[in-house]
Amino acid sequence: MGIVLPLYRCRYYQGDNWHTLHWLKPRERIVHMNSSKRQTQPPVQNRRIIMLLILTGILMFVLDGSVVNIALPSITRYFNSDMAQSQWVITSYLLTTTSLLMIFGKVSEYTGRIRLFLAGFVIFTLSSLACGLSTSLAMLVLFRAVQAVGAAMAFSISSAVIFEIYPPGERGRAMGYIGSTVSIGSIAGPMLGGYLVDFFGWQYIFLINLPIGIVLLALAARHMRIEETRSDSIQMDWIGAVLLILFIASLMVFLDMLTSGMGFTTIAIALICLTSLLAFVVNESRHHKPLLDLSLFREKKFVLPIISITLLIISSFALFILGPFYFQGVMGYTPSMVGTVFLIVPAIMTFGSPLGGWIYDKYHYKYNSAIGMLIVAASLILASYATRRVDLPAILLSFVLMGLGSALVQSPMNTEIMNALPRNLLGTASSFSSAVRYLGMAMGVSVSSTLLSVQLRTEGYQGSVLNAGPDLLASTISNVLIVAAILCVLGMFTAALRNVGASDERSV
Repeated sequence: MGIVLPLYRCRYYQGDNWHTLHWLKPRERIVHMNSSKRQTQPPVQNRRIIMLLILTGILMFVLDGSVVNIALPSITRYFNSDMAQSQWVITSYLLTTTSLLMIFGKVSEYTGRIRLFLAGFVIFTLSSLACGLSTSLAMLVLFRAVQAVGAAMAFSISSAVIFEIYPPGERGRAMGYIGSTVSIGSIAGPMLGGYLVDFFGWQYIFLINLPIGIVLLALAARHMRIEETRSDSIQMDWIGAVLLILFIASLMVFLDMLTSGMGFTTIAIALICLTSLLAFVVNESRHHKPLLDLSLFREKKFVLPIISITLLIISSFALFILGPFYFQGVMGYTPSMVGTVFLIVPAIMTFGSPLGGWIYDKYHYKYNSAIGMLIVAASLILASYATRRVDLPAILLSFVLMGLGSALVQSPMNTEIMNALPRNLLGTASSFSSAVRYLGMAMGVSVSSTLLSVQLRTEGYQGSVLNAGPDLLASTISNVLIVAAILCVLGMFTAALRNVGASDERSV
């Protein structure tokens, strides 16, 4: 019977050097295997300043995606155009940003994330000035698309930078700030736009970016410095990039056209969307350097949180999109009063998301996100009941629950998405999750608008939504919120399934 010596290290000679080989004790081996995807790095200097600069940039990008809504009537009147033409001021920004997020996530592997962020913010700031000085609607639409290019460059890698500069025990709270910032920008944008348009004119919703951008760039040039590993060349799948742009463009046009019914053009756009998606999948599965590595979708810890966050955005946008119609058409509120009411959710998330991230970092309970989704679903059910009964206190309580539930979801979900992949794919994870968020917003607008329009047409009403009458408007919006709650419950199950069979282990 042989004797087993407790050796855990030996030295061996290979080439011209001596090397050390380590054996790990069983417990150490488990820790090593769990952390094999990503090695820890020393703390990054000025990380709080870096995060503040990135969050400021994210806020500006999200604001510019929503602030134009309130200014659209003024822009339409100023250029003497119709609604179909002026709508492209919004569509061009959303379409361009969503189409390019994944592409710039790939480009960041060559340029480095910090360089791409700075370059994107320069383009965003200069094009904001051009938007404010535009003398025609066509010029404004063009510079909005250029502005979206800069936003996509910087926004695509923002999550990856924040995730990387913080150690594992603080990432949940850090990612929570992203959720707070996106929520504030999405919901506070219309109110801020209303004040700027009323007091200064529509041009200043763009011109205000200039001084902010100059200050941010000056600070970023001094403080945003982190060590990065960059590839020697851009290994871009150009065919995949074109197919991805075609798919996203056709999908967003299709979603926008659904509100007017399923005509021949709508069906043709749907076929283009499906064909381009199929071609994209075939191309990516055969390309040696794909734009999107399809093997990511075999990792349930990445896919299921993506599905959950998409369902959360679609569900919550039903309330955010239809709520203003309810308050104005049923309760007779003015736009500024509506904007004030809708500050409840972002105000709670401003403080709640970092707190939810801190709880996740400290206790790392694996069902945090599922509990948050359940609370959001309960808030939508309560909102559905309250809107039908015109019960303002219950409506406000549903807003509070929405903020609390979203705060519990956002930071754990963002952290889980980034934790699911190795470090060299952080850019891909960040850009893909950002693109999914934009698609979720577009789908939320489309689903809620379509469901509302179908119900009104079924009741024989064809006029303006605000003139539908309080009873009809209240009942139809209530029904849409029930559908949103069902989608949120589905998101709760996908969030729970992500951790089925997993132990409560801390992120690495």
